[in-house]
Amino acid sequence: MQAQHDTGNRLRFQLELEFVQCLANPNYLNFLAQRGYFKDKAFVNYLKYLLYWKEPEYAKYLKYPQCLHMLELLQYEHFRKELVNAQCAKFIDEQQILHWQHYSRKRMRLQQALAEQQQQNNTSVK
Repeated sequence: MQAQHDTGNRLRFQLELEFVQCLANPNYLNFLAQRGYFKDKAFVNYLKYLLYWKEPEYAKYLKYPQCLHMLELLQYEHFRKELVNAQCAKFIDEQQILHWQHYSRKRMRLQQALAEQQQQNNTSVK
């Protein structure tokens, strides 16, 4: 009986992990909005329940952490209503791409600076 319970919990964890990460996709959010999911009180309550993913013990499993920001925004009715508009989803998508580009460039600069500093340290030690 315990093994069956563990299997059920593992499956629930995997399903909720996958769903939460899908929230990072603004086109998926637009899809949900156009089909009326965000008007369903039970679905909105489910989104509120999923906030537990913000806890470090769960968040560490996320590959797309921006989904947590979207999950937070989905707590607001105004945001959920705006997602019906495809232009809103397109804008969010563009902003995410700009963020990733900026983050990638900034991270590369930091890694280069660190490598240069390590090289300087190695040559000064000799």
